[in-house]
Amino acid sequence: MKKIIAIAALALAFVAGAAFADRVRDWRDLDAVHTQVAEAIHALERARAANHYDMEGHGVKAEQHLRAAERELNLAVESARRAR
Repeated sequence: MKKIIAIAALALAFVAGAAFADRVRDWRDLDAVHTQVAEAIHALERARAANHYDMEGHGVKAEQHLRAAERELNLAVESARRAR
């Protein structure tokens, strides 16, 4: 469970960094973060399946937050691509 929380925290830290960073000069930076969040989602899915329990709802919440971050990053990448 600690590994899941660490993965979720790391992914959210990337998202927060992207949100508060200076102007993005290259959409590829955001795309790299998007890829990392997608990888974190897959790792979380594997961990939840391997644990066979709900983790008091925290696993579901972490996945929801990661999926929301993934959607926002996707929109940010598309917006940055159009702005260039």
